[in-house]
Amino acid sequence: MTAATAEILTAGVLALAVLLACTRLLHGHLRRDRTQHAPRWKLPLLLMAQPLLAALLFFGLFPPARPIAAGVMTVYTAGANPAAADAGTLRIALPEAPANTDAEPAPDIATALRRHPGVRSLRIVGSGLDVRDLDAAGGLPLRFHPASRPIGIAGVQAPTTVAPGNAFRVRGRVAGIEAGTLELLDPAARVIARTPASADGSFALQGVTRSVGAFSFQLRLRDARGQVRDSLPLPLQVIAPAAPRLLVLAGAPDPELKYLRRWALDAGVGLHTRVSVGAGLVLGDAPLALDDASLRRFDAVLLDTRSLQALGDAELRALTRAVRDGLGLLLRLDAPLSPAMRSRLRGWGYVVDAGARNTSVQLANTSQRTAGETALPGLGRTVAAVQAGDALPLLRDVQAQPLAWWRPLGRGRVGLVALTDSYRLPLAGHAAVHARLWSDLLAGIVRSTTAATPAPPAGPIWAGQRALLCGVDEAAAVIAPDGSRTALAIDPSSGVRRCAAFWPRIPGWHRLQARSTQTAFAVLPAGAGLAWQAQRRFDATMALAAQSPTVQATRSATTQRGATWPWLAGWLMLAVLAWWLERRRASPQAR
Repeated sequence: MTAATAEILTAGVLALAVLLACTRLLHGHLRRDRTQHAPRWKLPLLLMAQPLLAALLFFGLFPPARPIAAGVMTVYTAGANPAAADAGTLRIALPEAPANTDAEPAPDIATALRRHPGVRSLRIVGSGLDVRDLDAAGGLPLRFHPASRPIGIAGVQAPTTVAPGNAFRVRGRVAGIEAGTLELLDPAARVIARTPASADGSFALQGVTRSVGAFSFQLRLRDARGQVRDSLPLPLQVIAPAAPRLLVLAGAPDPELKYLRRWALDAGVGLHTRVSVGAGLVLGDAPLALDDASLRRFDAVLLDTRSLQALGDAELRALTRAVRDGLGLLLRLDAPLSPAMRSRLRGWGYVVDAGARNTSVQLANTSQRTAGETALPGLGRTVAAVQAGDALPLLRDVQAQPLAWWRPLGRGRVGLVALTDSYRLPLAGHAAVHARLWSDLLAGIVRSTTAATPAPPAGPIWAGQRALLCGVDEAAAVIAPDGSRTALAIDPSSGVRRCAAFWPRIPGWHRLQARSTQTAFAVLPAGAGLAWQAQRRFDATMALAAQSPTVQATRSATTQRGATWPWLAGWLMLAVLAWWLERRRASPQAR
């Protein structure tokens, strides 16, 4: 049934009701008790009230239409002020808008635009558009009239996965609070880090993970009086990475090799060593041929200058092919380089002039020391002039001079390190610094492995809000914490990104399944991080407004129904007055 048909039927029913009400009043007047005296004006007033009541009720159900600017749509979002709309514009209220807005409700902007195809520009009022509306609003001229800025934790940057025993940093910004203090709580609700927010609201905290699993840390904001003003869960997966496999080639035993072996064993690195001691003798693990098949078993190769010089041509070619195929290679410059070795390095993209001189250097990463430890000892480095146009520093000293370099070679990386006696660090009681040093060097050149699992969605996800999952296939599905399974439909317009939309119903850890692999990701409660949600809507809408065209909206003779409450309020007051007048007792007639 159309709106016009409903209006006609309602008008007919109300007209019949007026006729019946007037007939009842006249019939009652004729059969009244003649001994009771009634004012002469009572019956005419009641008769006139019946059509007025019907008219007020009709206009309360179907308010009169008024002309509006059809080209401009005012969209109320969360935190919108109802008085902020332009007079005579089309007004739409999204689901998160306040309930007291006198506007047409719409589930999203796309639906509102389909209902009103004449809209040429948007006026956003409130905290901004949700992610579901950004695509629909894009391309239209847009003006943003934001509500008051959020108060609380307005932004957070934190990792979603970390290896056990590693530190992780949480950065962010607070808004609307001066002299705020941030606290990081572990899953047992114990404060493990605390810091005041800086003058611009930024902060940084650091925590440490211990065991493998899925955990929920907590970020808490206190004001100057110590009251909690905001809190936010920080879901974190602690995943043990696959241990890298390292092949160590050494031209002779030395203290550096001894402590490198100890570091590798403590770090869980899969280690295979081959140490030449002269006269064709080799110490270490079982003999291993340097060919394509054996090198594919390793993620990185560490060798010194003597072992580089001892490589045969066939071994050198196999090693170069393996690097181009993804293997990482790190060369210790612990001795002068012969012309033949310089030639081999030029084949890897380096021009190196390494003399016989050594100099003392100080590591720049002294912040790794803990309280009460002595200063880091000076270390020896080979004086080497390294030239490579695309080489990047991998390690620097306190004077910002590079101590190690790396450059790409095919799909792999080739690195050089000029330190000659890093073993002095554990001898001086700095085993942790030594471990961190070589872990960083190995991480800089090790073979990159592509995870077999699909990538988790980027950015935070809240329950009840749309999330975008990309890189999925046709068989992908999401498994909720309660075990329910939701199949994903790939949006054809996403192209090679292969994205699908997902609306989580409940918070907690979900699993993105693609074929036989699963990737866990967290969904935050809908009421968590309200200031962060508001800030994200604000930033996204501001960016959309900055990119929107400046075409002016056209005006047309489109109409929109007015407010219903004035007509219904008038009907209610007149109905009460008529009821009181009709029930008012007549005075006895004098005889």
